Amino acid sequence: MSFETLVYVVDGAIATITLNRPEHLNTIVPPMPEEFEQAIGRAVRDTAVKVIVLRGAGRAFCAGYDFGDGFHHWESNLNTDGKWDPGKDFVFATADAIAPTQKFMSMWRAPKPVIAQVHGWCVGGGSDTALCADIVIASDDAQIGTPYARMWGCYLSGMWLYRLGLTKAKEYALTGKPLSGRRAAEIGLINRSVPFDRLEATVRQTAEQLASIPSSQLAAMKLIVNQAYENMGLTSTQTLGTILDGLMRNTPDALDFIRLAEAEGVRAAVARRDGLFGDYSQAPEDERPNPNHVIRL
Repeated sequence: MSFETLVYVVDGAIATITLNRPEHLNTIVPPMPEEFEQAIGRAVRDTAVKVIVLRGAGRAFCAGYDFGDGFHHWESNLNTDGKWDPGKDFVFATADAIAPTQKFMSMWRAPKPVIAQVHGWCVGGGSDTALCADIVIASDDAQIGTPYARMWGCYLSGMWLYRLGLTKAKEYALTGKPLSGRRAAEIGLINRSVPFDRLEATVRQTAEQLASIPSSQLAAMKLIVNQAYENMGLTSTQTLGTILDGLMRNTPDALDFIRLAEAEGVRAAVARRDGLFGDYSQAPEDERPNPNHVIRL
């Protein structure tokens, strides 16, 4: 099976899924969600695979959903006769068979542990995706955040809420501020951070340790933890979050944001959104990911 937006490789007991749109910072476009679900399914069915690693090629893990073309690549699922159709939108957001969030949540439902290897930008829908993994290990200089908290979106997977306590979850929900990999580990959003030059080795060591444990034992321990969070209302949180995301993409402010992105480019739109905060692309160079930190296939 070949893929258009990712690469799937098995090495011993470890399957690696690499998001592979490096020239676009691995932003999410069709058919990435569908291909991701297919790759997870392939790993689950392969009895030789015990652990799955998720990473991004190039200089970013994933910079979220690609809105540079005004989201037109999702148009048939969202619009009718060229206009936003809220009925279509909520079905697309919530139906397991087609919802992008639920395609990425296939790693949550997989009985095998998934390790997200995060470097560079991990923002917007990219962070929602990474945080669905069981273990998240990032480079110290990675930037993890939800700029859509300021404009044009809402939490999708809900994992920001479930991985943080109320105090921090509310702060980051309201401000959309990013965290470095180091800071994300300090406050418990992710498991750990390491210097970039140790990232791949650390992830590999962790994967090999997990692979030494019987598959049934891994599946049982993952299931019991997942079930606790399902009982806390994870599914209903995701349903509400994805519906609110559709609404927030179609407010007058959000439509102005997209018109600016179409007319003057995404850079101009995010500069207006983030300028007052001085973060993301508006941050000083030493507060952005090192562009020389690249993952090669």
